[in-house]
Amino acid sequence: MRTHAQAVVIGGGLIGCSILYHLAKFGWTDVVLLERSELTSGSTWHAAANIHGLHDSTNISRLQHYTMALYKELEAETGQGCGIFQPGSLYLAQTEAREHQLRLQEAKARRYKMNFYEVGRDEAERLHPLVDFDGIRCIMYEPEGGNVDPSGVTAAYAAGARQRGAEIHRFTPATATEAQADGSWIVRTPKGDIRTQWVVNAAGLWGREVAAMAGLQLPLIPTEHQYFVTETIPEIASMGRRLPSVADRDGEYYLRQEGLGLLIGAYEHNMKFWAEDGTPMDFGHELFPDDLDRIEENMMRAIQRVPAAAAAGVKKVINGPMIWSPDSAVLFGPVPELSNYFCCNGIIPGFSQSGGMGKLAAEWMIEGEPSLDMFGWDMARFGQWAGKAFTRARVQDQYSHRFKIHFPNEERAAGRPVRTRPVYEMQKEMGAVFGLNFGWEHPLWFAAEGEPREETIGFTRQNWWAPVGREARMLREHAGIIDISNFAKYEVKGPDAEAWLNALFANRMPIKVGNSCLTPLIGKRGGIAGDFTVTRLAEDGFMVIGSGMAERFHQRFFKSVPLPAGTTFRSRTEDLGGFNVAGPKSRELLQRLTNDDLSNEAFPFMRSRQITVAGVDVVALRVSFTGDLGWELHCKAADQVELYRALLKAGAEVGAGPVGSRALMSLRVEKGYGSWSREYSPEYWPQEVKLDRLIKTDKQFLNRDAYLAVADKPARDELIMLSVSAKDADATGGEPIFLPDGTPIGQVSSGAYGYFVAQSLAMGYVKAGTAKAGDKVTVAILGRPHDAVLLAHPPFDPEGKRLRS
Repeated sequence: MRTHAQAVVIGGGLIGCSILYHLAKFGWTDVVLLERSELTSGSTWHAAANIHGLHDSTNISRLQHYTMALYKELEAETGQGCGIFQPGSLYLAQTEAREHQLRLQEAKARRYKMNFYEVGRDEAERLHPLVDFDGIRCIMYEPEGGNVDPSGVTAAYAAGARQRGAEIHRFTPATATEAQADGSWIVRTPKGDIRTQWVVNAAGLWGREVAAMAGLQLPLIPTEHQYFVTETIPEIASMGRRLPSVADRDGEYYLRQEGLGLLIGAYEHNMKFWAEDGTPMDFGHELFPDDLDRIEENMMRAIQRVPAAAAAGVKKVINGPMIWSPDSAVLFGPVPELSNYFCCNGIIPGFSQSGGMGKLAAEWMIEGEPSLDMFGWDMARFGQWAGKAFTRARVQDQYSHRFKIHFPNEERAAGRPVRTRPVYEMQKEMGAVFGLNFGWEHPLWFAAEGEPREETIGFTRQNWWAPVGREARMLREHAGIIDISNFAKYEVKGPDAEAWLNALFANRMPIKVGNSCLTPLIGKRGGIAGDFTVTRLAEDGFMVIGSGMAERFHQRFFKSVPLPAGTTFRSRTEDLGGFNVAGPKSRELLQRLTNDDLSNEAFPFMRSRQITVAGVDVVALRVSFTGDLGWELHCKAADQVELYRALLKAGAEVGAGPVGSRALMSLRVEKGYGSWSREYSPEYWPQEVKLDRLIKTDKQFLNRDAYLAVADKPARDELIMLSVSAKDADATGGEPIFLPDGTPIGQVSSGAYGYFVAQSLAMGYVKAGTAKAGDKVTVAILGRPHDAVLLAHPPFDPEGKRLRS
């Protein structure tokens, strides 16, 4: 066994073998995989192993299609069969909402030339004559859908990795992982120690235990999951061909052919946890006792859909464990608090995603960054706040509603609240409806007296649409008070604070005390890894404000630039609260509460000052994400309630009141402001997001060479704004954009109704040169074409006169 390696992968299941294979394929041949038992032990061997290409996330769809194509390449490359069956998959919609979902996925498939399209009932009955299609509104067909052999695929990955020089050691558990001062690791095993550059935790059911060796707690918990296989069904035996699988997600089951019978599985509401306190180390290829009573309701719905199953006996039942994250997506990526420790844990649709995960993992470790923006998979989306109680509640909700649609803007209540600010109870009494942002509760909108305090969900405009409009118009016409406490806030102090920030960010840091600047953070591939506001509060002190949900994500970048001796960096997100007071009467509102001169001459745009508002010390920044006249006020968390009361009281005198984040979204889209993880992404170059003007190449900064490598290249995509003809639904992000002749040219990044400008709006990217201001296009809202026109400038205050007034 090697004593040194570029990477040690812990876990010999599907995902561990895929990562090993891709590391070797990408050029790291000095890599080792350790498996405590036999390959596929744990969850891999008993998986149903269905494969499908479409997903609500466009990037995940792209990765799933990569995975499906890879299996045939693996067979040809290694000679190891993957047991590939691709008779196709039929996707059924019983409800209007499911039809919207499927039609949107079909539009995305056209955008990326994926094979997924609608079929009529006659064609569906020809494809699968055993299905009763009564009550079905819409049927989509994916010709490449199907299933694979779990052991065959895993063996193929392993064979491919070995052929490229990788080592695989079965019956060799990792007993310790010890971090070294130089960032490397020592992995201890009963057969000897390995010093490695990277540790990869792909330990499946034992992901928690492997993480604990490194002092890490992962938000994971296992459940039982059942499917069964029927005896031979005569109609199938006489068919002479393999039948497509059936995805009837409104029925809450999955169904496909297995042998000459059917495989039927379910995610039941009466779910069951397993090994909550730790996975037994001696568990391997065991199964749990059958418990079909628990999935009886789901089974009956499947039998109603395929009546031939009713007469078939049960040949075998598989009841085995799966391990889940709080949102059922993988915990993926380098751990921000550790050096060179990579996680890939909590995978549910592994056979649809294994190739994509392996490819991105190899890119991340070898090249420093994945080629696709996968923040939805990034383990940094959760922090320490995602403890056992939260994880348990969310997993219970995710499992029991596995096939429930994740609607745009939907906020699920399970496990909440986790983190609240001092004003939470006060806002609750005021009618606030809350959302979750990196564990924090924050107001989405405020219900008036008599209005429901729970929001409905769907693809069309919901019950919050009118209240949000009320708030947006109030701010534009008078003023509004927005809780921005969930913004990430950092403090940098010391004699070399300016030098450190200049070495981190692409823009030049403010020289004068009281000045602020906007700055991009550049990724390893030259794209936009973040956008920040940096304010100089003192000669040796700065305040940095960024995306709240990306606080842990950005730790990786902050750590990449060593802090000079005597300079400190710390997060202030927990101990500072904040409010944005914005709108044409915001100056009048604030001037009632402070003796400081807030006139434009004394306090111009992009300036800051430490002032007192209603007796509370605040850092006041003259900026506003609404695009209107406004100030951000940041105070100690202990003073938040006092400040909020004073602002609301003074606001009432000028026609202002509380405003939630839904209205803020609408307001910033009206102004054409980009948002991180929507418009701003590592996938896009600065010149494509119109932030290249903020980059100063006459100084050194993080990933400067990566930026210079793309700086002179023409934009591949152009950030544009659209006015959309929409009556009952608005774009939310991800909807494809087409030319009138049906040619796909881009997709929406953000969408909202602009209440003040009375237009449905969308921001997005189109392929460079395909459309210009004034051109007509269509946007696939609800999967249907909606006429739209490219705007030459944002519809609200394009010259920035109100912002600077």
